[in-house]
Amino acid sequence: MDQTNLKNDKSTWAIGGGLLMGIGIGFFFLTKSPLIFVGCILAGLGLGLMVTSIISRGQGWE
Repeated sequence: MDQTNLKNDKSTWAIGGGLLMGIGIGFFFLTKSPLIFVGCILAGLGLGLMVTSIISRGQGWE
């Protein structure tokens, strides 16, 4: 991999975005149950990982 591909790769931002989305949604449910909060964080992380794999697959890297 050359440096130009690494600079233009924004697919890993999906992990952080999904995690922040899970935290944001989880704060609404924090007063109801802390386990729902943790579940939202894990769901957001999983969503970010799936989006990252889809985006990086389209990059054509082997």
